[in-house]
Amino acid sequence: MSRRAKVRRWSLRIGVSLGLVILLLVGAVVADYYYLGSLVHRKVVKHLQAVSAAHSNSVNILLIGSTSRCALTVQNAAYGLCSQGVTGVNADIDMIVHLNPVTHQVSLLSIPRDLFVPNARVEGANKIDAALYEGPSQLVAAIEEDFGIPINHYVELNFDTFAAVVNALGGVRMYFPTGLFDAESGLDIRHAGCYRLDGFHALQVVRARHLQIQPTPSDTAYQTWPQEGLSDLARIRRTHEFLRVIAHQVSAQGLSNPLTDQSLATSVLPDLTVDSGFTEADMVHLARVVAGVSVTSVAQETFPVVSIAQSPYMYLGYNYGDVVFPVNPTGSQLINSLFGVTSNQSVFTGGALPAPSSFKLSVEGGAGSPSQVSTVGAQLSARGFKVVAEGSRVPTDAITETVVWYGGDAPPANGNWNNPGLLAAESVSRYLTGPVIMGYNPAEVTPGSLVTVQTGTGLAVSTAATAVKQSTPTRVHAASATTTSRATPAAPTTTTSVIPSGIATNPAFGVPSATNPNLEWYDPRSCNSAGTGPGTF
Repeated sequence: MSRRAKVRRWSLRIGVSLGLVILLLVGAVVADYYYLGSLVHRKVVKHLQAVSAAHSNSVNILLIGSTSRCALTVQNAAYGLCSQGVTGVNADIDMIVHLNPVTHQVSLLSIPRDLFVPNARVEGANKIDAALYEGPSQLVAAIEEDFGIPINHYVELNFDTFAAVVNALGGVRMYFPTGLFDAESGLDIRHAGCYRLDGFHALQVVRARHLQIQPTPSDTAYQTWPQEGLSDLARIRRTHEFLRVIAHQVSAQGLSNPLTDQSLATSVLPDLTVDSGFTEADMVHLARVVAGVSVTSVAQETFPVVSIAQSPYMYLGYNYGDVVFPVNPTGSQLINSLFGVTSNQSVFTGGALPAPSSFKLSVEGGAGSPSQVSTVGAQLSARGFKVVAEGSRVPTDAITETVVWYGGDAPPANGNWNNPGLLAAESVSRYLTGPVIMGYNPAEVTPGSLVTVQTGTGLAVSTAATAVKQSTPTRVHAASATTTSRATPAAPTTTTSVIPSGIATNPAFGVPSATNPNLEWYDPRSCNSAGTGPGTF
């Protein structure tokens, strides 16, 4: 493997786990917030939506963990050097923080970096992490267009931000139920116990994706330890737990000492980039919302995905490596629940969705199955949709996503996006199950239609629009893990409530991922107050 390839695998998958902590730090020294605000880097970001009363003035902040080495204040050879050509920019972590000032509720939604979406790039489909290469405005547009989630503010974190927070707090204590080793991240824990991690070593924990796990305390030959599946989803699970630990530590220490607070803030903010419209007053207001929230009450969820049997994924003849597809109806249920809308409301506007009979719809076959088109068209018609055309298209690959295409005006650079096609696409999507996602592209919409359903592998039509299920975080308490002898770690269990029939019966797909998985027995977690074992929040 080339040096550049090795360095790329070193890319840090962090950033988003510190968003709430950063908001607390910004708001900690209210008297000095104009000074603190001057330390933050600001960037023009297009396509951001104004905070809406229809959404109870709730705020969605897109938090990004950037892989850019060239943006670091001090270059670090451990991450790869910009001067040596390590210049790639990806959003290896995408998280949306949703804050409701009225209810004082906070939730977080992680989007897996390998999720294949129609509008990742200006020219079309790619993994969601590739959108940042064309700038934060394109990433914002991709999330709004493909997921229908309005983004109000943008916050970008890097390697330095992560290390600065941990170091400014004096390190973070974490309990390791067993030894762990990761040759790629550098993580090297040889026995169970509580460890105080500085920023550099905490970074090794949250970016680890190639864990080798000590099966028994007596087995010290780490080269033969069994390896966890190479999954970004496992990293997200551990990053979410790291957030709980560090946020609890901030809460326990308190932010009442002005000297300590300002030291924390001034250590972090110079490595923070926000959109130019995110004012100091906005930050303080949101920090006050966050300050009253219990760490354990914050829902931390992951958008559900499913792996595909084909690797690498060849889309229109181009190699995209390993990708994952979205899963509906769980995806729609999760977004609706986190952002507080019913099955008849738009996530994007908060208003009512159009009735199925109020707009024209077409169905185009994208999976190479003519019978699928007529079946889907008939089923949508039975649900009240006005299907005006059916046809077929050349499949983009042997395994394809279903894309609900819509047109209309593109998102404006500045100002709210009012697009009836988006709302119609939301309405249609809630009746579809399987690997389903929306996509904005007027050229893909059949003339005479407002929305075109391009059918994909494993598509099915439900009998009613997706109902909203409230999200209730569930996880194993740290105290339940022990260091007794273990067999080779089992695959993580899934908390996805429904496995769509088109996925369950198709060998092209794996098992849909959990939206809120329990910690695995070997995952790091909080220490108890004595520093002798696992703790609870």
